[in-house]
Amino acid sequence: MERIHPEQFHRCVCRYEKEDKARKFSHYDQFLTMAYAQITSRDSLSDIEISLRSHREKLYRAGFHSVISHSTLSDANNSRDWRIFSDLAKPLIESTRRAYADAPLAKELKGAVYALDSTTIDLCLKLFPWARFRKTKAAVKLHTLIDIWGSIPVFISITDGKKSDVSILTLFLKREPFMSWIAAISILRDFIKFIHHPHFLSFELGQNSDSPV
Repeated sequence: MERIHPEQFHRCVCRYEKEDKARKFSHYDQFLTMAYAQITSRDSLSDIEISLRSHREKLYRAGFHSVISHSTLSDANNSRDWRIFSDLAKPLIESTRRAYADAPLAKELKGAVYALDSTTIDLCLKLFPWARFRKTKAAVKLHTLIDIWGSIPVFISITDGKKSDVSILTLFLKREPFMSWIAAISILRDFIKFIHHPHFLSFELGQNSDSPV
């Protein structure tokens, strides 16, 4: 967290909301909580609360200024403007990419190198009827493009469960045609119909059908 200056975070908050100093659960506490949840792979809001409370004596030194409850965290996540954290992330991503620009992999390959993958997130059809995936099932798909020079996510798209990875990949070929990329073989099979793309593409297939390329 030392890369994030308090004034930098405060400016992101003030751009969209007013920071209420009297508020018990600040935007910064919310950010620290969600960062902790991501780093430690917490499974739920209750899991986050229990885990943080088990380290209560260490929270203040880590930057927390309030005791976390799952209901308060839920309210904050639902009501606060997501653009605060988006604006905070953009310069951090850029500075990290610059830091990895001279990594050995970067010197061996010309242009950017990305890894593309997706995961399907099951949903309850009764609660999310707009996300119908199959007759009795709802789902959304999370597509993630990662800059492998530092494992940095540069693009995340949430679509309906039927959206193919190929449709996401073709968007990036138009934006950055000379990039190198890694994808699962299942994606490449679907990509064959786009092989007439005007830019040169080369594929080196692994021995395992589930291995990346």
